[in-house]
Amino acid sequence: MSHLRIALLLGMTVALGPLALDTYLPAFPRIAADLGVQHAAVGLTLSAYVALLGAAQLVGGPLSDRYGRRRILLAGLTIFALGSLMVAHAKTLGAMMAWRMLQGLGGAWCAVSVPAIVRDRARGTEAARLFGLIGLIMFVAPAAAPSIGSLILAAGDWPWIFVLLAVYAALLGLVLQLALFRHLPPAARTRTPLRTLVTNYMHVLKSVAAMRFIALQTLAFSVMLVFITHASFILQDWFGVSNATFSLLFALNIAGMACVNLTNRRLLRSWHSTVLLRAAVAVQTAAVLTLLLFAATGAPLWAVAISLGVTVACMGAIAPNNMANALEFFPTLGGTAAALLGATQFTVAGAVSALSTAVSDGTLMPVVLTMAACSLGALALAVGAPRAMERALRRERAARSRSADDAHGPGRETGDREGSIR
Repeated sequence: MSHLRIALLLGMTVALGPLALDTYLPAFPRIAADLGVQHAAVGLTLSAYVALLGAAQLVGGPLSDRYGRRRILLAGLTIFALGSLMVAHAKTLGAMMAWRMLQGLGGAWCAVSVPAIVRDRARGTEAARLFGLIGLIMFVAPAAAPSIGSLILAAGDWPWIFVLLAVYAALLGLVLQLALFRHLPPAARTRTPLRTLVTNYMHVLKSVAAMRFIALQTLAFSVMLVFITHASFILQDWFGVSNATFSLLFALNIAGMACVNLTNRRLLRSWHSTVLLRAAVAVQTAAVLTLLLFAATGAPLWAVAISLGVTVACMGAIAPNNMANALEFFPTLGGTAAALLGATQFTVAGAVSALSTAVSDGTLMPVVLTMAACSLGALALAVGAPRAMERALRRERAARSRSADDAHGPGRETGDREGSIR
């Protein structure tokens, strides 16, 4: 199958996450009123979803290595659809959080399958470009999600948002079965004892280079999730924009992310992904620190919106480059490695998001301070990323030399394809 076709179908799958995160953002005030809770408390339903979206990948990833991507992905879509329907019937905040967690379980099994499918068929720069193409297609979802939510709210009530998510998941399962899995050669599955579903994580944890990128992805995504959690508060409550303006500003942020993604794909022809990753994290950190200054000085909406836009746009280069680097060293454990990355990313980011909600005092400063702390941590890891990758590649080439008879070892392919990092 062509990369474009795979990217289109996997992009539709990855879009499930942004749709579940962003479609109901404009409904926060109405949900708060219906459930009888504070506006900020509704953000806990987002944190609950994200926490399970991360933790459940620890199970879904190894299972996809053992039993195949198709079974786990389709099972995840079924669970997600059921959770969505139950959220639509929730009458209390506690019930909504519980069913959002079931939604997160299904979403996790979907999310972990996508990078594993990519890793089955590409690596290095090729994988980074494919991840970038998937991301470019997927950007349609978060750009359109708040507008979709606003349209549903104009025609009906907020539960219909989650009914729509259930319908999307069901249709997506049918499309993937007919258009992807029937034509995609099955990847080799791990036939080791079940206890290795746990011990395989040790192989990933021992990779210092991979753990650097997993930690970096976690911090960068935390910046993004804190923004998403508080976007409605920042724009609708603090600056008083309408639902339509909120949707427009949110869409412009995602459009910026798509533009950076396209630029990154072109630059990958000349620069290694770790170099581009370092540059993107540096720009994001500068934007967040500028936002911190604006929050302290009471800057107008346009200034805050521009800083937020640059912060979000940088994820268009950070996410695909970092994902490819984190999975580079695991040709047979792509699901396990993707699970650890996803679990760490979503669980930690969900906790950071919940913490930012807990310390919120009704002003922008606590939110922006949380974003700044995460961004500075990501920058500290990104600065040495190119050298860390170079050292890891040299170790693999040395291991290949010591095992020259192993013609299919990861060292041979990595050394031949990547060469030195500029």
